[in-house]
Amino acid sequence: MQTFIDFISFKDPNVIYVVLGMIFINASSAMIGTFAFLRKRALIGDAIAHALLPGLCLGFLFSGSKDITYLLIGAFLTGWIATYAIDLIVNKSKVKQDSAIGIVLSSFFAFGIVLLTYIQSNGTGQHSGLNNFLFGQAAAINKDEIAVFAFIFLIIFAAIVFFYKAFVMVSFNADFAKSVGLPVRLIEFLITSLTVLAIASGIQALGVILMSALIVTPAAAARLWSHKLNFIILLAVLISVLSGIGGAYVSYAETGMPTGPWVVVFLSVAIGVSILFAPKRGVISRFRRARNNRLKILHENILKAIYHIQEKKGLQEDLNDRLTISDIITRRKFETDSLLKGLKRLNKYGFILKDEDLFYFTEAGKREAKRIVRLHRLWEQYLLKRTSIDTDHVHSGAEAIEHIISPELEKELEKELGITGIPEKDY
Repeated sequence: MQTFIDFISFKDPNVIYVVLGMIFINASSAMIGTFAFLRKRALIGDAIAHALLPGLCLGFLFSGSKDITYLLIGAFLTGWIATYAIDLIVNKSKVKQDSAIGIVLSSFFAFGIVLLTYIQSNGTGQHSGLNNFLFGQAAAINKDEIAVFAFIFLIIFAAIVFFYKAFVMVSFNADFAKSVGLPVRLIEFLITSLTVLAIASGIQALGVILMSALIVTPAAAARLWSHKLNFIILLAVLISVLSGIGGAYVSYAETGMPTGPWVVVFLSVAIGVSILFAPKRGVISRFRRARNNRLKILHENILKAIYHIQEKKGLQEDLNDRLTISDIITRRKFETDSLLKGLKRLNKYGFILKDEDLFYFTEAGKREAKRIVRLHRLWEQYLLKRTSIDTDHVHSGAEAIEHIISPELEKELEKELGITGIPEKDY
């Protein structure tokens, strides 16, 4: 607990630099990464991250020092060349994008390793610390680098605010954007440049190997929680920043723990939680909806089967006949266990009453059964009168659609067919 208090009180000046660095780097990457994710170009972020290594080495060779400005310029240039190379390979050959990404990623990274080895063999590598850019070293962030990261953050933030509508149109539908006169190529160039810039700024903390996680993961996690772009961007930034701060804390609390890998661990936890618990797209949510749909269909089929039995006996008005399990299964082939569980739930919901081993409708059950049968026959009548579907297939079609007909569609069917009561079968 004391460690956490010391961390949030920023007693160590280096903690301030690391936390601020992670905030600026992670926020920048999450903002522009959202658009890369929406454009389905997230994998290119991995290629760009690996392609930055030769640029870092060239920047070091040119300047003779670890000046962050020269390193970022070199990284930006090779990152952009890598992006252009991928597009060139895809457009000028039959090579698919995933293959082109693999080719460029491995080629540029290999070239970077060659340059890094050359620098080390000349006696400067030991002092340069360039090998730290492979896996990142957030603890090495200093005051001057914070200013650079803040400046990059402001550039990306300002560009997104100013070009927001254009970015959205190009990300979702580039053809439409072109049709309304937007300079799509220029906008794509700007998005790509900002992506390269964000990745280049983050290699100090996460390294070229892990940096792509900051581009992909926050946006992917946020997308599971909402379809509103504004909220997705904000949530992606929040997830990314909290993961960055979490990684910084673990590195501070446990001596020798690297910040970058822990940032990615927290991001992985965030995407895992999102995959499981997101309200509409999460695994648990989808499972619940599927289960509820199955139960809804079972309940409605049971009510409909009981109605048909009563109807056959000429009891359409009162529907008060008491039925056994065998009576219901004779009408429709239910599994006995499913039928018993369905009847139990219908009894709990107030649609069915039980008298020893006999079952019969409540008033609410009668109304619900009539509603289901009515929807089924409305759709049957529509198929018969407005389509050329064979009569043998009308019933099966209505069996599927009756469970999802909304009140609005029901009204439209009534208007179309001129029917107000429960239609009779006419086939």
